[in-house]
Amino acid sequence: MIVDSGLHRFNTASSQDATEWVRTCMNIPRWVDVVVDSRPYPDRGALLTAARTAADPLTADEIEQALAHHPRIGEPPGGDDTQAHLARSEQSNVDSSDAAAQKRLTDGNRAYEDKFGRVFLVRAAGRSTSDILTALDRRLLNDEDSELAVVAEELRDIAARRLAGMLDA
Repeated sequence: MIVDSGLHRFNTASSQDATEWVRTCMNIPRWVDVVVDSRPYPDRGALLTAARTAADPLTADEIEQALAHHPRIGEPPGGDDTQAHLARSEQSNVDSSDAAAQKRLTDGNRAYEDKFGRVFLVRAAGRSTSDILTALDRRLLNDEDSELAVVAEELRDIAARRLAGMLDA
């Protein structure tokens, strides 16, 4: 039997260490507690499923709290902490050399923030600038309730992907 060393490290870590590890994926205390307190996970799939469903539904306040740690799409994240490194990696496909696309991202981010009062969040990892702009344009058509549900799903997807990446580290 092959042991998943990343999962083993997570399952056997102290609660404090596991909490710190998971908090870098999504800093919503209720979500972190559920993911950490549900250990041990029998396999990676069970952990990632838990990451996508824990603390469902996320409240508007929890979503706003989590978004406080996310940079605007297309703007280089500042800082040296784990969150900043993750964001830089996730946005590596965003083409900062395309001035027209950068202007559309800047204008779209502003329009989104004007409409919804929060930063535009989309899973950028593995998506092109064009894909992100398409998602932004489409989501600007949403009403507040619909958009809040989309943001919650994006947060969960980003958190699960971050957690999977941390298991591989």
